Amino acid sequence: MTTALHLANADDFAKLDPLVEAFHSEMQIATSPESRNAGLMPLLQGSPYGAAYLLGPRRAPVGYVVVTFGWSVEFGGMDAFIDEVFIRPAIRGRGVASEALIGLAKALENVDVCALHLEVDRDDEKALKLYRRAGFQPRERYMLMTRQLR
Repeated sequence: MTTALHLANADDFAKLDPLVEAFHSEMQIATSPESRNAGLMPLLQGSPYGAAYLLGPRRAPVGYVVVTFGWSVEFGGMDAFIDEVFIRPAIRGRGVASEALIGLAKALENVDVCALHLEVDRDDEKALKLYRRAGFQPRERYMLMTRQLR
C-alpha cells in the first residue's frame, strides 16, 4: 500500500473539516466550527507556519495530518511538530498512518527540517507502537508542557 499525501488548500476545506471534527470528537476536544475554521484556513491558504495534508485519495480522503513549523537551536534549524493525525476508524490497522508519517518525514527532511516531533498519550499503546514503527522515539527526560494564551 502506498498512502498518498496531498497538500491541502482552501478548496479542500469541505473534505478536511469533517475529518478534524471526527478527530476532535474522538479525542474529546471541544471545538466549534468557527475555531476549526480559524485553525485550518490559514494553513490551507499557504501560511508559512504549517500545512495540512489529506491522506489517501484526494476526492475521498481517509485521514489527514497537520504539521506546524518552528526553530530549534538544539536540533540546528527548522523543526516541525505533528499537531494532529487522524485516520478514519474503519481504515485503521492497514498501515496508512505509518506510511503517511514515514512519507511526511522524508518530505520534510528534503526541505531541511531537522527534527519532527509529536505528542502522544503515554498510556496509548497502539499509538506508541504506530509512532515507533514510523521512527519516533520518546525523549524520557522531557515532557511537553503548555501554557494556553487564549
